[in-house]
Amino acid sequence: MSKNDNLRVAKSEKQDEFYTQLVDIEKELKHYKKHFKDKIVFCNCDDPYESNFFKYFAMNFNYLGLKKLICTCYDNSPIAYTQLSFLENEKQIPNKNRKAYKIEITEVEDYNKDGAVDLADVEYLVRNKKNTLTLLKGDGDFRSEECIELLKQCDIVVTNPPFSLFRDYIVQLVESNKKFIILGNQNAITYREIFPYLKDNIFWLGYNAGAQTFEVPFHFERSNTYVENGKKYAKFGNICWFTNLSTTKRNESLICYKNYSENQYDEYINFDAIDISKISDIPIDYYGAMGVPVTFMDKYNPEQFEILGIDGGDMGVSYGVGVNLTKEECNALFKEHKGFRRGKLCYRDKNGELQVCYRRILIKRK
Repeated sequence: MSKNDNLRVAKSEKQDEFYTQLVDIEKELKHYKKHFKDKIVFCNCDDPYESNFFKYFAMNFNYLGLKKLICTCYDNSPIAYTQLSFLENEKQIPNKNRKAYKIEITEVEDYNKDGAVDLADVEYLVRNKKNTLTLLKGDGDFRSEECIELLKQCDIVVTNPPFSLFRDYIVQLVESNKKFIILGNQNAITYREIFPYLKDNIFWLGYNAGAQTFEVPFHFERSNTYVENGKKYAKFGNICWFTNLSTTKRNESLICYKNYSENQYDEYINFDAIDISKISDIPIDYYGAMGVPVTFMDKYNPEQFEILGIDGGDMGVSYGVGVNLTKEECNALFKEHKGFRRGKLCYRDKNGELQVCYRRILIKRK
């Protein structure tokens, strides 16, 4: 089973306990420092006992110049007390069947006077400052009234939302007109609820994309898991960050080297465009429509390219893929290649064999 298959299986089973490692959070968020000053950050899927997002923002509260940090968690989180172990056995911590709660921080000082703000100071803050930790009335779901009210208060949302609820989660953020930096599966680019936002430059990909390792509960059993230092991890392919904050990466032009030659590029049967199987094959001198892999979105510069649409089923048809074919022609192509569906891009290779493309995004050079 591939890394992507593991992620799809986990999603279908609504296995959402994937805990982001601190090194990956630091690697991405180091690019956004200017956006955080005097802002309220909301981590609405992050149990501070487990979440490295809480750890990152608590330790960097003053460095980033935050106004406030709010974290909320679901009830009965499955790997409780494994990351922020200093909070164990405190009276204010609910028991193993604990209910959802929130933590709000408006200052982090050098309480132990050791010359630095670190986790020891965060520990003191949570233990000694009243009203820092309070129970929620509900289960902590990001769709609950309590969490929606907290969402209204914040400026930026940063978290790793549940994979199985990613569509609902990101739609809520966009409709709430909130800034965000969130982690997701790169395949989410192709979701009918997500792709139009990317096409219209409502949000885009962040700085890092590719394989990433998460901590998972011990009951999570897949071929991509392993145990190290008493913790269980799972490595997934095609993970990326989504954001609507400005990035320097988004203004970098994709460097293309190849020149267009008619005999080197296949033309689609069901759309007026050429097929590009690798991003490095995008020609420098072609200004017609092109079908490129989904991973192109990690290189997309809206000043350099225009996104025309995407292929695949009804969504592809809505962007004009296959509308030039009759029903009889579609049936004939399906008999020839069982992978063919109306709305999926296809072409004939140099041997005349029908080739049905893996998911393609349709673009045009500006």
